[in-house]
Amino acid sequence: MRKLAVGVLIACIALSLLWFLGRPDHADMVLLHGVVYTLDSSETAAEAIAVSQGTIVGVGTTEEILKQFDADSVIELGGKPVYPGFVDAHAHLEGLGIALMTVDLSGVSSIDEVQRRIAEDIRVTEGRSWVRGRGWDQNRWAGQQFPARADLDAVSTTVPIFLVRIDGHAAWVNGKALALAGITRKTPDPPGGKILRTRDGDPTGVLIDNAIDAVRKVMPRPTRDERMRAVRLGVDACLSVGLTGVHDMGVDAELVDIYKELIRNGEFPFRVYAAIDGPGPTWDAMRAAGPLLGFGDDRLTVRALKLYADGALGSRGAAMIEPYADDPGNRGITMTSSSAMKAAVLEAVRAGFQVCTHAIGDRGNAMTLDTYAAVLGSSGFDKQDLRLRIEHAQVLDPADVPRFARLGVIPSMQPGHCTSDMPWATARLGEKRARYAYAWRSLLDAGSVIPAGSDFPVELPSPLLGFAAAVTRQDGTGRPEGGWHPEQRMTRKEALMGFTQWAAYAGFSERVAGTIVRGKHADLTILSKDIMTVPDDQLSGARVAMTVVAGRIVYSAEAPSVATR
Repeated sequence: MRKLAVGVLIACIALSLLWFLGRPDHADMVLLHGVVYTLDSSETAAEAIAVSQGTIVGVGTTEEILKQFDADSVIELGGKPVYPGFVDAHAHLEGLGIALMTVDLSGVSSIDEVQRRIAEDIRVTEGRSWVRGRGWDQNRWAGQQFPARADLDAVSTTVPIFLVRIDGHAAWVNGKALALAGITRKTPDPPGGKILRTRDGDPTGVLIDNAIDAVRKVMPRPTRDERMRAVRLGVDACLSVGLTGVHDMGVDAELVDIYKELIRNGEFPFRVYAAIDGPGPTWDAMRAAGPLLGFGDDRLTVRALKLYADGALGSRGAAMIEPYADDPGNRGITMTSSSAMKAAVLEAVRAGFQVCTHAIGDRGNAMTLDTYAAVLGSSGFDKQDLRLRIEHAQVLDPADVPRFARLGVIPSMQPGHCTSDMPWATARLGEKRARYAYAWRSLLDAGSVIPAGSDFPVELPSPLLGFAAAVTRQDGTGRPEGGWHPEQRMTRKEALMGFTQWAAYAGFSERVAGTIVRGKHADLTILSKDIMTVPDDQLSGARVAMTVVAGRIVYSAEAPSVATR
């Protein structure tokens, strides 16, 4: 009898084990019948993904995933392409939100239109202490000349007006704003800045780079609630264009605290890799505390310092080896001395921080590479551990191109800058230098990787626009035919890597992001068309169908096809 009981027990255990072993694994969600670009080392083709607790737990065919997993919800992709979550490797998240909250001057083609928009803003917001706007670009106007304060004084002499150029490196203000800032003909240019003046020496109302600070100091600071609203708006805009995260280039302590609060409250469906905006109180505190790594399930990392070598090309502040072709005698502005930059870089790497230096002109890039080389030679750190970055790297001396890969310096570049600047870049640089402007192919062939971004709100935040610019070097209308300096184009795979795997590498997150493989974050971008296969002239027709962050659908162009089991 006892033997029979033992036998029955063993049989029950065996049957239970067989049932358990044959039972499908549980997943929170599976996505089926897609075209999945894993970007893994074997370039594995797949069509289905399983997700559990924010992590990818299965990748394979639809049949394999359905056999292996029992899911709470099933997303029918209907053949749509799926990519690793797109990441913008150089952006300004709060800046995007602020731009959405202020007067939008992007694309404006005349001073008259600027005046109309400012006048309307004053009319509908009567009582506002300042009028703020962003996005003007004199290169779009007849004559391409910088504007003057008189143009804004014609709108108002009593309300201070502050309008930031599209690149963020120049501001256009009226006489009231100049008066409040105490800027007169006797005010000297600050280091790293320039006050544009009339022939008589009076300020024109256009301030370049560090000269803007005098006005910013007298402007009322946005409240914490206003900044939080800007962040929310920025995140929503990013999710709608398929971004699952950004490298936020220039944060302060309050912004970091806002991110933390939103994350703690479960109100931040996004990921941010942040760089502190230059030396100052925030940097002093963060340097003493050390990097903030993976806060809130990898929603926030702060482990970089942003430095500035020079200004911008559009405002002729980028530091050039030879004078501008359209402004003889002007070689641009260096915003940081070589000695100060070296000291800051050494301080940062010794504290465990990456350094991301803004450099646009060939002289600015050469100076930054020289500084990095000196630091690498004296710090004892491995270049792969530091992953020093140059943000923009727009115009290069040909001799400096191979130095990036040799030093392990990452050129973090924004393809949209090329297609925005190409109508006037040759006139500004001259034909010879223009061949090494936005020199993606040259850098890639020399062994570099290029994390891609937009620098929004300088450009629109859509990575699809950046992808198209990278592979065609044409604007949205297909001009110029064949592309501007097409020899510098990226391949489609390289452009995709720029917004995924290479962006992950540039932010030290390649172990958890950048590819669609088991164990990585379930961050996915799903499109209406496959940008890897459609003809060039159809790239502009691709739309974001769905954005997934940590296994949660955070944006959908339409109600997803979901079946609940």
